[in-house]
Amino acid sequence: MLYFRGCTAREKLIGIQEATEKLLNLAGVDYHILDDEKCCGSVLLRTGFLNEAQEQIAKNSEILKGERIITSCAGCYKTLKDDYEGLDVIHISQLLNQLIKEGRLNLSKNDLNVTYHDSCHLGRHCGVFDEPRDVIKSVADLVEMENIRDNSLCCGAGGGVKSAYPEIASQMAKSRIEQAKQTGCETLVTPCPFCKLNLSNDNLEVLDLTEFLVKYGGLNES
Repeated sequence: MLYFRGCTAREKLIGIQEATEKLLNLAGVDYHILDDEKCCGSVLLRTGFLNEAQEQIAKNSEILKGERIITSCAGCYKTLKDDYEGLDVIHISQLLNQLIKEGRLNLSKNDLNVTYHDSCHLGRHCGVFDEPRDVIKSVADLVEMENIRDNSLCCGAGGGVKSAYPEIASQMAKSRIEQAKQTGCETLVTPCPFCKLNLSNDNLEVLDLTEFLVKYGGLNES
């Protein structure tokens, strides 16, 4: 399998890459990474640079064809799955759910209240709602926010909003954090590095799903 890290996990939030690789290693997953991995083109597509995006997609397609691809990023997952042709792609939340069901990750349950933020790309766009929730439930108690699944609130980072309109992105993130705090949770988990980047704050722990499992899953090799 090819672990496609994505720009955010590869360059800004490397803890997500480290947590993902730790989980893959513990589960005995045979995988590799690309030392010269390039952007999947998601940002170009979502901000209207369609010609540039298609050039990027064409270059990547030659490298990625024939691979079974794991992604950390919900945006990468949607792009590689829907905007490329013929790629075999799985999001890390889906793979982790499989590995847990197969008994390849040894987890322990905690008395911890956790809420989950549905990433737009993974949730509404790709219909992946249950797998990340099942992963969380294997380790902690899931408490849901008011707006979830198809009705989830955007974190505010996507579509170039964080770059072009940072104040709006911050306001949207604040609204989502307030919803999370209303659940009484101790931790907010997200399946997307971009969401984690925008939702991170001083008042509530925000973790990627992989970081959450590494921190609270009581993982060991036997």
